[in-house]
Amino acid sequence: MSRIVFFLVPGVHLLDLAGPAQVFSTAADFGLPYTLSYVAEHPRVSTPQGLPLVAGLQWPELGPEDLIVVPGWRTGPPAGRPAIGATPLRVLRDHHDGGGTVASVCSGAEALGMAGLLDGRRCTTHHDVQDELALRHPRAVVVRDVLFTVDDRVITSAGIASGIDLALHLVATGHGPAVAARVAREMVVHTRRNGHEAQSSAMFRHRSHLDDTVHRVQDLIDSRFDQALPLPVLASSAGVSERTLTRLFSRATGLTPLRYQQTLRLERALHLIGHGATTAAAARSVGFEDPRMLRRLRARHHPFAEQS
Repeated sequence: MSRIVFFLVPGVHLLDLAGPAQVFSTAADFGLPYTLSYVAEHPRVSTPQGLPLVAGLQWPELGPEDLIVVPGWRTGPPAGRPAIGATPLRVLRDHHDGGGTVASVCSGAEALGMAGLLDGRRCTTHHDVQDELALRHPRAVVVRDVLFTVDDRVITSAGIASGIDLALHLVATGHGPAVAARVAREMVVHTRRNGHEAQSSAMFRHRSHLDDTVHRVQDLIDSRFDQALPLPVLASSAGVSERTLTRLFSRATGLTPLRYQQTLRLERALHLIGHGATTAAAARSVGFEDPRMLRRLRARHHPFAEQS
C-alpha cells in the first residue's frame, strides 16, 4: 500500500488517530512508500481532548494497495452514535470491493459495520463497546480480548493504543518484521502482536530492551539471518569485542547471537513448511546447509510437530 487515508468523524480520539499515523509517518521517514491524508465530512473536526483538527473534504483516488483507517471516537452519553453520511460509507464499501484494505481503531469499527463490512467477519473493538457492536451488527463475529483481528482485508483493533499494534502489524506484513521492529524502536514502544494469532516473532519478543549496541546487532541479524554471520563479524559491526557482545546480547535478550539467529531461521522455516514447503527446501531457504540441523531444532522446540 502507498496511500493511508484517515477518515475522521466528530469526536475522534487523538490517540486513535495519532498512534497509527505516527507508525506510518515513521515508516515513511525510513523510506517506505507511505503517503498520509485526512478526510472528513466537515473541514473542522472536534476531539474530546479539546484540540480541533482540520481535514480535507475530497477523497483521493484509491487503489487496491491503499488503506482507509477509521479512528475511534468518544462513545456513550452525551456523545451517542456519530452521524456518518452515505458518501464515506460508500467509499469504504467500494474501496474494499475493489481489493483495498479497510481498518478501524476502537469504536471506528462501527463505521465499518454501518458500511456492511463486518457481516460474516471476525472483528473487535474497545471492551466497553463490544456488546454494543455485537448488538448493532448481529452478523458480525465480535472477538473479545484481542488486540486486533484480520479478516479478508477488514482489520479492526481493540482500543486507543492498540491502533499502534494494528499499524505495526500492517508494516510488518508489507515490509517484514525487522522494519516494524525498527519503527517500534524509533517510537520507543514495545512491538506486540495479536495473542490470538500465531504471529509472534522473535524479532519482537526480544526487542523490549534498551541496549543500543544489541539493537544494532539485531538489526544486522534480522536483515541477514539466512546468511553466515560469525561472531567476529557481529562484534566488529557493533564496535565491541566478541566477549563483550556475547555478554551484552545474552543479558538483553536471554540468548546468544547464534541462538537468536537460529530462532529466526526456525520460525521462518516453520512458516514455509506450514505453507507447503518440504523440510529440505525450507532449510535451504533460511540458510541451513544441512536439513538435519533444522530437524534437530524443530524437534527440540516443537517436539510434537509433524515432520515432513
